[in-house]
Amino acid sequence: MPNMQRRSDALAVLLVTLLLAVVLPALLDPFRLNLIGKYLSFGFVAVGIVLTWGYGGVLSLGQGMFFGLGGYMMAMFLKLEASAPELPDFMVWSSVEQLPVWWQPFHSLGWTLFALLLIPAVLAYVFSYAIFRKRVSGVYFAIVTLSLALTLTVVVIGQQGDTGGANGITDFRTLLGWDILSDTAKRTMYFIEVAAMVLVMMISLAIVRSRFGKILIAIRDREDRVRFSGYDTAHMKAFVFAVAAVLSSIGGAFYSLQVGLIAPGVIGVVASVEMVIYAAVGGRLSIPGAVVGALLIGFLKSYLSEIFPEGWLYFLGAVFILVVWAMPNGLAGLTDHFPWQRKARAAQS
Repeated sequence: MPNMQRRSDALAVLLVTLLLAVVLPALLDPFRLNLIGKYLSFGFVAVGIVLTWGYGGVLSLGQGMFFGLGGYMMAMFLKLEASAPELPDFMVWSSVEQLPVWWQPFHSLGWTLFALLLIPAVLAYVFSYAIFRKRVSGVYFAIVTLSLALTLTVVVIGQQGDTGGANGITDFRTLLGWDILSDTAKRTMYFIEVAAMVLVMMISLAIVRSRFGKILIAIRDREDRVRFSGYDTAHMKAFVFAVAAVLSSIGGAFYSLQVGLIAPGVIGVVASVEMVIYAAVGGRLSIPGAVVGALLIGFLKSYLSEIFPEGWLYFLGAVFILVVWAMPNGLAGLTDHFPWQRKARAAQS
């Protein structure tokens, strides 16, 4: 059974990799491929939600916070490079006379990459460990994260001189002097993003198939028994929540590179709930499925907003309800009807 499950996971990762690295680049023009890169950035968040919600039983409705952190940190570096040696334009418009101290380190790409991995991990772990130590979980934790996402959105919008306010950070064109707006650069960044996604899927699968992953599932199903066995369940849940935060931050960084801007809209409540929908549609127990879900919902969101600009949100909500009602395991649940999955279930029974 474990070997068959591993083969199934490996096949799913291979199929997703072929789709992203071979099929889509061969079929799509640079503009459409750039859109796929935008959708794929949300795939990192969806994989993190699978780890926390699907395997850890921890539902976060605030992953947009960490997505925004990564996006803003990458945008800060890009904006400083584009504005050098002057201040960023939105600071000039807000009568800011000197670059804020906390912006200074983002002159360095090395520090930026280090920060977008470290800062979300530390913030997520410290925050969630304090909550889980109080044995706050379930819907209460979801409400807390939702409130934090809303609060951070208000803060970002209110700090016009430091964050660009409601307009966000825009108008950056180069990365270490490399023109990131050209078709060649966008295609190269897309393949870098695909490589990062494949690596993330492999690491995530290694986590859930490890001893830690089995304990995480046990915590999801019967946390009290795991706690009585001597495990620090708060630490384990906080750790996987921190991993999900890092994945969200990486997705945010790729979003800034692919889209060319970052704004408070990706931090807020609506965006955070949409990120959960990606994982639910793809399958909250399937890491490759989460990536497919992000691509599918991203495509539907763009396509339907063009065809039905006033009603596409209702359709998207209906898709979510239908999937939850008819396919609780998401699109990945369709593979249960495949021959090797039936053999796996027979072996398990």
